[in-house]
Amino acid sequence: MPIPTIYYIRHGETAWNAAGRFQGSQDIPLNDLGREQAAHAGEILVDLFARDERRASSLAFVASPLERARHTMELVRGELQLPPDGFALDDRLREIGYGHWEGSTLQQQQESHPEIFATRQIDKWGVPPPGGESYASVTLRMRDWCESLKTDTVAVAHGGTARALMVALDVATPATAADLTIEQGAVYVFRDGKIAKYS
Repeated sequence: MPIPTIYYIRHGETAWNAAGRFQGSQDIPLNDLGREQAAHAGEILVDLFARDERRASSLAFVASPLERARHTMELVRGELQLPPDGFALDDRLREIGYGHWEGSTLQQQQESHPEIFATRQIDKWGVPPPGGESYASVTLRMRDWCESLKTDTVAVAHGGTARALMVALDVATPATAADLTIEQGAVYVFRDGKIAKYS
């Protein structure tokens, strides 16, 4: 059975994003730019739904339980003229766990665990951060989430889960997805085995 269409939005920017710090499971709020990006993603959805003659209220809405994703979803729904709190939360959409590296920059990661950092540079998909998750394991929960969808869905989550979703849906390989930049303020549409980005 085909997967329903997914309109995927990465949460807006946070102060840690701006500083190059890895967030993982840490609950960091949106900054001013992040709120603007979230609203912009909502505007893109308004245009996409108008083009496709879709009513926003006919879709399911679900977000990662982390605050930056929930707030982004509230702002997106505001642009769609929908009640801000009318969406579900799903823990499978939470960001990849960076374990001991949460809150640190790439340079700090390399300094704190040089051997793991070097191994992970070779196999970013399969090697987890110390105390964290691998992209391979995140791909399993994202595949499980996809297979649970019953209708076309707007999802707000994270950069790591977007990469895992691309691999789960066979629109990217682990080698290409591992280093993809997932844009904030954009909408990624997964439909019929393909992906399109609108920004």
